[in-house]
Amino acid sequence: MTNCIVKNPATGAVLAEIPIDSVEAIKVKIAEGAEAFKSWKKTSAHERAALLMAWSALIKKNRQQLGELITAENGKPIKEALGEVDYAVSYIDWYAEEAKRMYGRTIPAHVPNKRIIVTREAIGLVGAITPWNFPAAMMTRKAAPALAAGCTFIVKPAEETPLTTIRLIELAHEAGFPTAVVQSILADGPTVGEIFTSSPEVRKITFTGSTPVGKWLMERSAQSVKHMTMELGGHAPIIIAEDADLDLAVEQTVIAKFRNAGQTCVSPNRLLVHANIADTFVEKLTKRVDLLRVGNGMDNHNEVGPIINKKGFDKIVNQLNDAVEKGAKVVIGNEFDFDEGADYYFVQPTILTDVTADMKMMQEETFGPVIPIVTFTSIDEAIDVANNTPYGLAAYFFTESYKMGNYIAEGLHFGILGWNDGAPSGAHVPFGGMKESGIGREGGSEGIEPYLETKYLSMTI
Repeated sequence: MTNCIVKNPATGAVLAEIPIDSVEAIKVKIAEGAEAFKSWKKTSAHERAALLMAWSALIKKNRQQLGELITAENGKPIKEALGEVDYAVSYIDWYAEEAKRMYGRTIPAHVPNKRIIVTREAIGLVGAITPWNFPAAMMTRKAAPALAAGCTFIVKPAEETPLTTIRLIELAHEAGFPTAVVQSILADGPTVGEIFTSSPEVRKITFTGSTPVGKWLMERSAQSVKHMTMELGGHAPIIIAEDADLDLAVEQTVIAKFRNAGQTCVSPNRLLVHANIADTFVEKLTKRVDLLRVGNGMDNHNEVGPIINKKGFDKIVNQLNDAVEKGAKVVIGNEFDFDEGADYYFVQPTILTDVTADMKMMQEETFGPVIPIVTFTSIDEAIDVANNTPYGLAAYFFTESYKMGNYIAEGLHFGILGWNDGAPSGAHVPFGGMKESGIGREGGSEGIEPYLETKYLSMTI
């Protein structure tokens, strides 16, 4: 394949055909990025901060264009796409400030005639691999701290959604970033993974994607002991305690679950509801879900867009069929609007009850607008079920008791927790998972740390 064909997942229409970078071209860009690092790392933190702010201003100026571009190639509703642009900008704004706060320190010496100084310096050229579901935010969440730290940056966007990344990098260059300091490449994942992991010039890899691919990148990177940041798979639970505010829980569940048609890494995959309130909760949730409009994201009235491609659609259908065959009850949904010839796929928001642990969706990430519901009778039972997964990215729970809330929070083994909150993400907070959901954190003051090396100097005076 010499060209990447980018399609609108809501219609199947071809948006663009973009040439694929050859192995030689990718290696040239890596060499250029490594060479540019020699001068870029010497720029002052204030200079880097100013360039980041200039980039931020241009993105804000082009907000509508970028939002429409995201919706066109990703499919999410335009309101969500514009929100993603704002979210992407928030990372740039945050790390423009953090650039000026990469403090070192002095350490009291153990003998009178020594002085000990600790400094922080940029790690080198960063190779980033970003997913299709948040083509703007996942790029800036990696690029902003890397550039703020003094690293150079080269990113491979997903082949489904490269147009947003390309436009963001054009704006970065327009803002004043040297061409070789921030670059993009377009090729298939295995090719780029092989090049990034084997190149001695790429000193760090940051990846958002599946756990199996993350493990492969880690294994390959061990040969050159590269630094790694990994945000990997998830299987988020929601726990609805007996005392939960059910109206709040319904609204926040809808926000968490149906954003981007359920195609988010922190999307709840299992709903655990106390048996005493399950019927009432399911009734309220069903009424709310029934109001959701599905369709082309360019229509302002639509709240749930298409599934990104046939592969994603087939996985959802397979999980639904498996659940129904094993006894799950369809409360609402399990309906589809698709055309394989035109290449578009929609799944109606779906709620299932009578779900059991042996069903595929209780073990595998769905990445679609499907909510399986199980009941529990004790909070310890709910915590055990929630933790019974190799993943530990995000979890949510609803209770009005501060004692119960703290007990649940301490018992859950997840990196991100939402207590009565279905949208806990933000540029100023550390985002990342436990167990097989990743390594390191993005966002917050923690997010710049993976792009910095620590150096200490001991002086005899």
